[in-house]
Amino acid sequence: MAVIVRRPGPPLSGLVRAIVYRAGEQPQTSVEKILPGPETSLWVNLNRDAFRSFASPDQISAGQGNRVPGAMLAGPTSRACLIEFEQGHAHVSVTFALGAASRFAGPSLTEARDELVPLETLWGRSGACLRERLLEARTPAGALDVMETVLVRQLTGTLGPDPAVVAAASALSRGAPVGEVSRDLGLLPRTLRRRFTAQVGLTPKRFARVQRLQRLVRDLDGHAHADWAAVATRHGYADQPHLADEFRDLAGVTPGEYLRSRVNGPNHLRPTPGPRTPGLQPTSGVVVVAACVDEAGAAGQRQSGWSRAAASSARKRS
Repeated sequence: MAVIVRRPGPPLSGLVRAIVYRAGEQPQTSVEKILPGPETSLWVNLNRDAFRSFASPDQISAGQGNRVPGAMLAGPTSRACLIEFEQGHAHVSVTFALGAASRFAGPSLTEARDELVPLETLWGRSGACLRERLLEARTPAGALDVMETVLVRQLTGTLGPDPAVVAAASALSRGAPVGEVSRDLGLLPRTLRRRFTAQVGLTPKRFARVQRLQRLVRDLDGHAHADWAAVATRHGYADQPHLADEFRDLAGVTPGEYLRSRVNGPNHLRPTPGPRTPGLQPTSGVVVVAACVDEAGAAGQRQSGWSRAAASSARKRS
């Protein structure tokens, strides 16, 4: 698998962390459970004009996933999601800086939480035609040029991410309590919640829970066994049952099931096995090693109430 990473300069620097072209071998279609995360990203599928997700393992068994077009915005996730990785896997993606996606997406990110939003809904004709334009590019670098140009044209407003939100996210990611963060910033709890949720898409409390789980799974990366009582203490859970409850709520698995079902890093899991759907294979657990090149030179179908506000914004942009 080959990966090319571009870290754009002004006016996108500070708003877009990376634009990535990825193409390579995906021997068969599979479904993986992805742990929750606060990031908002943009994805264009170069292999087929669709993305599929599943609300439950039963939908996987029945082959009844939610389908959106092949150019979409993936909002922040408050719980684990089931995503299909199709055979032939190839795409261009954009990772936004925390709090910056609203400069490109328009409405509050709250409505994009746990959603895959078609770019046509957000950007009108520009979003509908983006996949075709990327496919017409003659080289991977050309595809990245197209994506960067489109992002510049869709950029709105003049302000960057709210400094208070950025500071709050940094403190919460380190494990600071929400109340303490609110006091340190001199904000009323409801004010912090309103500003944070609008720019990040998760409430401060949910963000803190998700980030604590992320710290835990990174800590366990590479370990086949764990002393769960010690892990709970180390990561600020009240006790082992509290940790287990958080795993079930956020990841949909027990801690033990998490260790047994990891594939391709700490955030990807095999879904609960079910009856086999023709053409849809369980994740094999084989890790594909990517040849990653940073352009700077370093190697290395659900829609929500979001649609109405986004469609209005798209009409204005078109």
